[in-house]
Amino acid sequence: MGRGVADAGRAAGRAGRATAGGTARAGRATAGGVRSVGRATRRLTYAGGAGRTGLGRLIELSAGNSAGDALVTVALASTVFFGVPVGEARGSVALYLVITMLPFALLAPFVGPILDRFRSGRRYVMAGTLFGRGLLCFAMAAAVGPGDLPTLFIGALGVLVLSKAYNVSRAAIMPNVLPAGITLVSANARVALFTLVAAGVAVPIGAGLTAWLGSAVVLRVAMLAFLLLGVVAVRLPRHIDSPDLEEEGSRHRWRTLLKVGPAVAEAVWANVAIRVFSGFLLFFLLFLVQDHAVPWLSGRDPFFDVTRTIALLAGAAGLGGLAGAAVANWTRNHAPQLIVPAALALTLVTAVVTALLFGVWTALAISLVTAFAQELGKLALDAIVQREIGEEVRSSTFGVVEAVLQLAWVFGGLVGLVLSLTRGVSAGLVGLAAGLAAALGWVVFARVRRVRAAKAEAARKHGLHDPDANPGGYSADHDAAASAPTAEWPAPAPAPAERDPRRGDTLDPTKPLTNPFG
Repeated sequence: MGRGVADAGRAAGRAGRATAGGTARAGRATAGGVRSVGRATRRLTYAGGAGRTGLGRLIELSAGNSAGDALVTVALASTVFFGVPVGEARGSVALYLVITMLPFALLAPFVGPILDRFRSGRRYVMAGTLFGRGLLCFAMAAAVGPGDLPTLFIGALGVLVLSKAYNVSRAAIMPNVLPAGITLVSANARVALFTLVAAGVAVPIGAGLTAWLGSAVVLRVAMLAFLLLGVVAVRLPRHIDSPDLEEEGSRHRWRTLLKVGPAVAEAVWANVAIRVFSGFLLFFLLFLVQDHAVPWLSGRDPFFDVTRTIALLAGAAGLGGLAGAAVANWTRNHAPQLIVPAALALTLVTAVVTALLFGVWTALAISLVTAFAQELGKLALDAIVQREIGEEVRSSTFGVVEAVLQLAWVFGGLVGLVLSLTRGVSAGLVGLAAGLAAALGWVVFARVRRVRAAKAEAARKHGLHDPDANPGGYSADHDAAASAPTAEWPAPAPAPAERDPRRGDTLDPTKPLTNPFG
């Protein structure tokens, strides 16, 4: 019996050593795979000189930020949105949108000007938004167990505001980390690609952890992620911070949609129309599917059910966002002011086709196209703002733009909630398509009028305006060309006071000294 026990012990030891060896080998293989993926990701993020300027580290930080936001969204969705029946879920979603977004609308105009005041410490501002979200996740995790909805709503509001503040800071510093061989549209698209991929990876992981361990654990995981990312933000390159060049005693300028210029305003309003339709489509289709008010569910199709339909729609939307970022990276910096109305027109055409031929495949197509147009239009808008708006008020402009787009999405979501009660698919899509058509018409009309005005101004500056207003066709901007032997209109003889170099008080000090008539 003793020998039998000893033999059994030795066999168990050998089995334990084999199991431990197998586990160690599996761990080493997993670690090696993670390192390989990390090296491949680093090569992609640091390509094109992004590693030297700090763009690569900013991309990695933004990807982690997106993954953390995705974990928070999944955790809150399981507690607020879908933890109740469908009829009650509409009320919860509407309450969340109203309570969260109305204070955000009041706070958002102050985010940009505050960030403009701290241009010399943007690394610490970004780190502060990450640390703040970590603390809010800790508070929301403690509120999940007792079901403290006010704490959850206040925490969700804080996370949303700090997330937008991070996005505003990240967009404002993009020109500071732009490599010489990469355009603004391409850099924005590279950031968007990695943030979408990170969110796409984090969502199923968060959903699995939520189903296994609960929402509180997921919120605590998000808290740890945000705290670590805050440390990474502090360690960003110092040249990300811009010096405060504002003169002493000068008044700080505030940005509104009336003061951003026509090019930015046109792009903003086109994106507003796309965001309204995106929010409408999300909640409209979601509750129609849960109510079995779509043709492929009312007919009891054996393949499609509620879970599979929602998964397919979410997958189509994610694929559309990735495609939009990829196309934006491919277009580089070619006419972003034309990309925005093109995205709006594509959304309009798809909405009309879906309203006429509504089915499972058109629903998937419109989810993909809407996400594609939203991502592409937003990246083009960011490039326009970064190109047109100066450093001193760029954060203010991005703050206003982010607030307007977020409120447009919320408005569309509320419209989708209300119209989902009627179960009129075609009527809802046709109504929103009419709104998209009106927005597209206004954007095209405004752009055509602006281009014509610019051409008229250019023609006036080149001396092609009314000859009665300038006898002899003399143009001060082209004195050198007019004095050339091949000039179409010879320049008139200047006045004696103008050509006498001894009469310095009669000369215009704003003219260049090389101008013989200046």
